[in-house]
Amino acid sequence: MLDHSMLKPESTQRDIEAGIDVVRALGVGFYCVQPCWVKLAARELAGDAAAVVSVVGFPHGCDVGAIKARAAELAATAGAREIDMVIDIGALRSGRQDVVAADIDAVLETSALDDTQKRLACRIAVESGAAFVKTSTGFHPSGGATVPDVRLLRLTVGDRIGVKASGGIRTLADAMAMIDAGANRIGTSASAAILAAMASDP
Repeated sequence: MLDHSMLKPESTQRDIEAGIDVVRALGVGFYCVQPCWVKLAARELAGDAAAVVSVVGFPHGCDVGAIKARAAELAATAGAREIDMVIDIGALRSGRQDVVAADIDAVLETSALDDTQKRLACRIAVESGAAFVKTSTGFHPSGGATVPDVRLLRLTVGDRIGVKASGGIRTLADAMAMIDAGANRIGTSASAAILAAMASDP
């Protein structure tokens, strides 16, 4: 269920390689990196069970749809097996469902939306064929994943698609709270700490 994330813009190649070591050593299922690191991550994790995930339109969702589509194509060519795309938040808040529907692939920034907008974005995601909806990037000033948001997303999408909780999840207790609320994927840069806590929990 863990999606180990290495998304800080200042991450170096050494940081990315350290993340690969964490994913490989701990058997983490997914490794999420910026587009510029997809090729390296995919090459190093070739033959491993972990899937490489690339972000698109990250973290604000402001790229036009054609740019996001091309970025997704390039990431897939470089070895990404999943695309973690941020929708055009401004378009959704402006009532432009047509723009969002054309743009959407998998995720949304819940911390920037009210509950009505979150439900609407979920419905658009389901109708657009997305595999997941996502709470947040963790980079928006209003915050990351919350238990109420995970519950709302799961209630809205039902069991049709996945719910990824991401942003500010740093402890086993955080992760378990999100899972209990309905998340079936946890995006975190604290995979090692969470798994260590699981191993030591009687």
